[in-house]
Amino acid sequence: MNIRIASSAFLAVVLLAALGIEAVAIAASWGVRYWLVGGVAAVVVGGLALARHRHPRWTAVTALVVAGLTIAAARVFNLPTEPGPAMALALAVLVGSAVRTQPVRPAGGIAAGGLAVVVGAFLAARPHSSGASAAVALNIASYLGGVTIGLALRLLDERSAVATARVRQDERLELARELHDVVAHHIAGMLIQAQATHVLARRDPGRVGESLSGIEASAAEALRAMRRVVGVLRDDDDPPATSAGPEGLGDLVERFNRQGPPVVLHAGGADAAWPPEVSSTVYRIVRESLTNVARHAPHAGDVRVVVGEGPDGVTVEVADDAAHGPAPESRGGYGLVGMRERVESLGGTLHAGPRAEAGWSVRATLPVSRSS
Repeated sequence: MNIRIASSAFLAVVLLAALGIEAVAIAASWGVRYWLVGGVAAVVVGGLALARHRHPRWTAVTALVVAGLTIAAARVFNLPTEPGPAMALALAVLVGSAVRTQPVRPAGGIAAGGLAVVVGAFLAARPHSSGASAAVALNIASYLGGVTIGLALRLLDERSAVATARVRQDERLELARELHDVVAHHIAGMLIQAQATHVLARRDPGRVGESLSGIEASAAEALRAMRRVVGVLRDDDDPPATSAGPEGLGDLVERFNRQGPPVVLHAGGADAAWPPEVSSTVYRIVRESLTNVARHAPHAGDVRVVVGEGPDGVTVEVADDAAHGPAPESRGGYGLVGMRERVESLGGTLHAGPRAEAGWSVRATLPVSRSS
């Protein structure tokens, strides 16, 4: 959001500067009254360019209509060639934005409309006029620049979307593998207990109830894990994933201390009774977060890992005191995307961003259901 505000403010300053230069140039040659029509139209189109984020398609279409009418008025009433520099810049922004964000057909239609405006300006220009030739050249360059940048950004966005989707799918597949192993473990235990119950029924009927309670507990745990699997695809050709519980965090931090900033671990609330998918997710969050610290904040003086359980579930936070960096998606790369996908698949929440005092923080909360 801050980047969008900054870019809009920069565009507004550039448009105002272009309007001022254009007004001074026409006032010194044609006279300021000849600029009124083009000036008003440029202000309208510039305003549409600043408001493009809300309705990118219709702001672009409206601006192209205004530009076409302005070209016709300039030709009919013998006014300076339009679009002028300010309007040409605003149109380039609108067309480029539409090419980047809109579906193929609307984007192609708006790009064709921009080309029609450029061609119309060329046909309406007065022959043998150096000022008109310069305006037409500016319109062509602005249009080509807007379309080229829009296409390049569209390609980058599509590549990023594909990469993000692949990371999310990989994380979902790994989580599905882990949950599959958990369910298989409980079902195997239920089978063994059921077989043992047959023996107890003949030899010691009084203990049958105890055995059935164990089967019930295993079934409840398997059912809870199975519910998490719903909607998560599993690739049976992949090798089984390995899980690491809370007891593995100490080894992870010790290994990180040998190659990165010093880390302090507070994991007094780690509980071996957490579901395996929760324990492995805690481990993954800590590992990915410490990797990001080593990559983006190698000069951090204090890194803290806090793991515990509260009313809302298991919480894990990794915080450092390095200077503020870029947005979470930029700093964490696709690793943060994978963490968020895993946490949300388990019904939890994840927040990553700058801390109020200094540094960076990754905090996740994971719900935990206990057997009754």
